Amino acid sequence: MPSPLIPPEEAAAYGDLPSPTPHSEAELTALLDLLTAPGTHIASVVVGHSRDAASRSAAAAFIDSWRGLGRPPVLAVIDWPESAASWLRAARRFTADEPDAWVVAAAPLGWAQMSRRLRHSTEWDPGRTYGFAALGDSRVPALAGAATLQGMRGVTADGSTWTIDRGWVTHPLPALGPTARPRGTL
Repeated sequence: MPSPLIPPEEAAAYGDLPSPTPHSEAELTALLDLLTAPGTHIASVVVGHSRDAASRSAAAAFIDSWRGLGRPPVLAVIDWPESAASWLRAARRFTADEPDAWVVAAAPLGWAQMSRRLRHSTEWDPGRTYGFAALGDSRVPALAGAATLQGMRGVTADGSTWTIDRGWVTHPLPALGPTARPRGTL
């Protein structure tokens, strides 16, 4: 398990990580669809976000839309700075209510730090965690550690989905239409 704190020189090796951008309607709709799909049985959620404007706005939009669907109230809303001394206080607050799922709108470096602390110090399950588009960057699992985010899912700005599997951000292939044929077939 990697140390919860990412040394500055390690973070710098991944270049400038993008700042979160304002969420799109397609992104928000796709995230809600993931959480409410038949068979998911997700009732309770905790929302976490970094303190930048785009992440705060995405978290607020999710909460409003969740309520608009008539879902149970969000158990807690937790925020964290882009950098912190230990991340332990935020990690404990994030996991205290033991929700069915966690929803995250955050800057990539801050989430990598927070997720490392979560795996190191709590019973958090990344397989029950759903993220907005900014977290679908391949550098996030690389910074956090390959196993740290295993199974986390999320959405892109255009409404497609991603999953973190063995340290990679994967995107499902588009379905073949009725007239499409795989390569090499007649």
